[in-house]
Amino acid sequence: MRKLAIAFSLLASPALATGLQIEVAGEANGTITIDLLEDVAPGHVERITTLAEQGAYDGVVFHRVIEGFMAQTGDVEFGKLEGGDMSRAGMGASDLPDLEAEFSDEPFERGVVGMARSQNPDSGNSQFFIMFAPATHLNGQYTVVGRVTEGMEVVDAIKRGRGQNGAVIGQPDVMTSVTVTD
Repeated sequence: MRKLAIAFSLLASPALATGLQIEVAGEANGTITIDLLEDVAPGHVERITTLAEQGAYDGVVFHRVIEGFMAQTGDVEFGKLEGGDMSRAGMGASDLPDLEAEFSDEPFERGVVGMARSQNPDSGNSQFFIMFAPATHLNGQYTVVGRVTEGMEVVDAIKRGRGQNGAVIGQPDVMTSVTVTD
C-alpha cells in the first residue's frame, strides 16, 4: 500500500520541464529553443512552464525591444496581439502571485533569459526577456531562468522598439505558440 501511495504522489507532482520551444512570427520568423535552468530558479521555471502549458503565452507580443540589450515579452494580461491592450503592454501579469527573487551567480550574457520585474526584486510574474548582448549590470539583480540553445538568429531578427524604453511601434513580433519540452 505504501508503494502505491508513493507512486501516486510522484504522478501528482509536476514534472520539471527542461525547456521551451517558442514559435515567433513578424519581422522575425522561426523557432527559439530555450534550456530552462530549474536548478538555478525553480520557482520561476515552474511559473513559466505553468503559463506555457496553459497556453497563456500564445499570441503574446515582444513589447519592449532595445537594440544591443534585450527583447522583452510575456505580458499575458495586456500583451496579446488579439484581445490585448497594446497601450498597456508591459504593465500586466498573470493572475498568479508574484515570485520571490531567485538571484544566482549566472551572468547575463548573450542568449540568457531573465525574468522581468518592477523595482521590487520580488515582483517577477509572467514577463521575461532574452539578451542580445552581455549586460553585467543585471548580474545578481534579476533572476536568470534559462539560455537560448537554438534560434539566436530569430532573436536577433525581432522587431526593434524606439527610444530609451524600447517600445515597439506598429505591429510587434509575436510568440504564436510556446511549448514546454522535455
